[in-house]
Amino acid sequence: MLRYTVKRLLSLMISLAVASVVIFFVIEIAPGDPASFMLGINAQPETLAALRTELGLDVPKVQRYFAWVGGMLTGDFGTSYTYRTPVIEMVGDRLWVSLPLALYALALSTALAFPAGIYAASRRGEAGDIGVMGATQLGVAVPNFWFAMMLVLIFAINLRWFAAGGFVGWDQGFWAGMHALTLPAIALALPQAAILARVMRSSLLDVLGEDFMRTARAKGLSERQALWRHGLRNALIPVLTIIGLQFSFLLAGSIIIEQVFYLPGLGRLVFQSISARDLIVVESVVMLLVFSVITVNFLVDLAYAAVDPRLRSRT
Repeated sequence: MLRYTVKRLLSLMISLAVASVVIFFVIEIAPGDPASFMLGINAQPETLAALRTELGLDVPKVQRYFAWVGGMLTGDFGTSYTYRTPVIEMVGDRLWVSLPLALYALALSTALAFPAGIYAASRRGEAGDIGVMGATQLGVAVPNFWFAMMLVLIFAINLRWFAAGGFVGWDQGFWAGMHALTLPAIALALPQAAILARVMRSSLLDVLGEDFMRTARAKGLSERQALWRHGLRNALIPVLTIIGLQFSFLLAGSIIIEQVFYLPGLGRLVFQSISARDLIVVESVVMLLVFSVITVNFLVDLAYAAVDPRLRSRT
């Protein structure tokens, strides 16, 4: 297990290093100069040069890259060009929206997917299975922003059960905050629930065909008892892996949903920073999101290896 962990940790470090290089230089070569954007097209050359010096943009890109990476390693993510505020403070404020939203959506997707996948697997080839698989296919095919707009139209505009957008803040109370995040969480959860239900069904069907399941039924257990006592437990390993990967996606991939619902989260911060050419914010937030995705994948791999000795034996 130690050897496997070291190898996975080395892979994590290499992935982070490559990601940092790609993120920095892709963003840096994008057209548009932050200083020119801030001062406008009629700015004097002397003023433009002074602002570039103040922002540190006159330093060679390689030197700026190492300064950026070194700062992140010490917890200094730099200062926003636009707001003149430490990036780490901006991220901390927005994370209190994006993280609860991702956890809420993950809980909803799991609550929807597990019963749907189990129901479909227990009725393989029947009308119930076909209906669930058809619904999941629709959930996979339709983008989450379309679900978001439909939810706003039905529950915010017509029924007026929820606000169409915005976030009241956690200082208004836990339930007020969760109420504001409900529609965005549902919009994020529906496509992920469709994927997870299909994985659950496939994994459970594979387990139901194993010898130990036939033995359990031969000993007198009913189909339902064998499924719940033995089948479900063994089918959860790949499902739990997908859940871990989905959390990473929900945390890093909610940019469009936060735009639709006007939520002050990390996704909206990235979008606003791109529009303002606030490069240091874009680079730092994207790197943090990449770090979260890679770290969660690393933890999922370790958890998978802990419960599946075959994976460790192949390393």
